[in-house]
Amino acid sequence: MSSRRDVHPPAGPAEVPPALDPLAEVRAEGDPHTDVYLTGTVFLDIVFTGLDSAPVRGTESWARGMGSSPGGVANMATALARLGLRTSLAAAFGDDKYGEYCWEALEQGEGIDLTLSRTVPGWHSPVTVSMAYEGERTMVSHGHEAPPPDFAFDGKHAPGCPPPSRACVASLVPGRREGWLGCAAGRGSRIFADVGWDDSGRWDPADLADLEHCEAFLPNAEEAMRYTRTDCPRAAARKLADLVPLAVVTLGSKGAYAVDGRTGESAEVPAIAVEALDPTGAGDVFVAGFVTGTLADWPLADRLAFAGLSAALSVQEFGGSLSAPGWAEIAAWWRQVRAYESADGGAAGALRRQYAFLDEVLPAAYRPAPLARAVPTIGFRRPA
Repeated sequence: MSSRRDVHPPAGPAEVPPALDPLAEVRAEGDPHTDVYLTGTVFLDIVFTGLDSAPVRGTESWARGMGSSPGGVANMATALARLGLRTSLAAAFGDDKYGEYCWEALEQGEGIDLTLSRTVPGWHSPVTVSMAYEGERTMVSHGHEAPPPDFAFDGKHAPGCPPPSRACVASLVPGRREGWLGCAAGRGSRIFADVGWDDSGRWDPADLADLEHCEAFLPNAEEAMRYTRTDCPRAAARKLADLVPLAVVTLGSKGAYAVDGRTGESAEVPAIAVEALDPTGAGDVFVAGFVTGTLADWPLADRLAFAGLSAALSVQEFGGSLSAPGWAEIAAWWRQVRAYESADGGAAGALRRQYAFLDEVLPAAYRPAPLARAVPTIGFRRPA
């Protein structure tokens, strides 16, 4: 199979149907064309759902559902793009069928700018198999680190200093500095970061030195408490606010808590109760929702609520990236909530009050094209 991208990457994203622009009111002449830049590894995700329990050694488990979609950093990129942000992704893609599928799904299907991405001849795509059961998921991954591009900014990861952008999203690795973050922050980009699990067990705040470039840090409760040596996620958020202007701690089924260290403001929003099909990528969707609200200058509580809603909608679909909601799903959910008669009491009333800000965000009638969803088999085509 010949690769159409071995030498020259595409000039930019494909034309996509017009979508709601959440930043329309804050855009001004001279602003960067790119809203959010991110870099990382794209995986092909194969997700099994409908498992009654964890697989048992020596037995065969059958899943009642299966879906495939781009994963890894593609989860975040897709979630951002589906919320109307102009998203640029720098990543390596294998020159196999998996890599070709992921590239086309992101560029043609989601309108993500892959100008800074590349195809690596002879390098196969990383793959993750995710198994969802009992409200959680277990993952098995395989892959090799892609060779660095000749024009890598720090000799290994990001391909050059990012283009001017409103924001960048980074996944910090304990103990590793990302040289491009300082460059991006110096150009005026607002940096949002989360962090992966510290396999070393150190949980040393000094390992997160790149927080000096960040506007917001969004760990989960367990990560936040370990880094701050606290036994309460809210106390952890307050302590993290000494290291970064805005600390956001996700509390799983209990919602999220945030502290703005610049103003002293705090906010807490409960999670929306839903029946989860697949939690893969929910954390990335949460971050994307929070970034969107922050760039649009929404109040802190509204940003938390919107991020939680985005994540809640995502876990009801297969896959990490293609489960991310767009404005159609958000509008449909809000119409359903508003349809309840018990506006002044009960769960529906609480949701109506918590999400009243959506009345100003959503137009009266919003019907974009249907979103792509995870498919069982790569290359699957429905009969004409």
